[in-house]
Amino acid sequence: LTKAMENTTQVKFFYLFGLQETFNNKSVYFILSLITYLLIITVNLTMIITIIQEKGLHEPMYIFLCSLCVNGLYGTAGFYPKLLLDLQSDVQVISYGGCFIQTYVIYTSVMCEMSTLTVMSYDRYVAICRPLLYHTIVTSLTVRKLLLFSWCYSLFTGLIALSLAVRIPLCGSRIDKIFLYCDNYSVVKLACSNTMLNNISGLVGTLVSLSCTIFPTIYSYVRILQICLKSSKEKKQKAFNTCTPHIASLLNFSFGCLFVILQGRYDTAHLPPILRTFLLVYFLICPPLFNPIMYGVRMVKIRQACKKVLGLKT
Repeated sequence: LTKAMENTTQVKFFYLFGLQETFNNKSVYFILSLITYLLIITVNLTMIITIIQEKGLHEPMYIFLCSLCVNGLYGTAGFYPKLLLDLQSDVQVISYGGCFIQTYVIYTSVMCEMSTLTVMSYDRYVAICRPLLYHTIVTSLTVRKLLLFSWCYSLFTGLIALSLAVRIPLCGSRIDKIFLYCDNYSVVKLACSNTMLNNISGLVGTLVSLSCTIFPTIYSYVRILQICLKSSKEKKQKAFNTCTPHIASLLNFSFGCLFVILQGRYDTAHLPPILRTFLLVYFLICPPLFNPIMYGVRMVKIRQACKKVLGLKT
């Protein structure tokens, strides 16, 4: 135990070797990363400002979308500034505290995305399956409660995961070579002591989170499908138009999370390094860009409101 404690005090920094293993021309990737981050900020801020300014968009579906965009900015802020700094440095290091802050931000952002998408599936379920009671069930108070729960649940579970991680004595400071950022799994792998408590809590937390998100979402869309099969062609088309952006966002985010899980648990050395890196950060690139653009393209009210806010002709 004493040796473990001594090792813990020695770990002041973590070394990230993902860039050295992957990128030969860092200046090119710096420009690409900077453009990507600026695009993410632009499209999400545009969507947030549009929804806030336009009273016609003060409806549950658009408010949930606004929360999704806020979360997109929050999550990417925990990754891109550090990545851009690393791309300009010869050695990629992050402080002990900075590593856990980055882990917390990315983890809570993922959890918030999952819970918000689940809430949005419930909103679509009520809108399509119980349209006459929609405004009675999904009130402004209900929307506030659902959003508050989504954020508080994410922040709270993140604190639990963080508190379990910081208590572990570490015997190393080198983050797995495929990772460009700190994450809970990579840090726990450096532990000197038994990590059974972390593994069990991680498994339980994952099962609870998946149960509270996947099952309600599946149930919502099964019920929506049942209603659509009995509805007229016009109602089917309306349901398709309102559900398509959400389903696309859900699948896009799910694929990103799946890539991270698979790469962390299985050997992907046979894949090209640049492909492995892209798949690892897919959830930090595509969903934050994809969500506002997808909704802006698919939904007429948002498209028209964005043009109005930007001063373009409608």
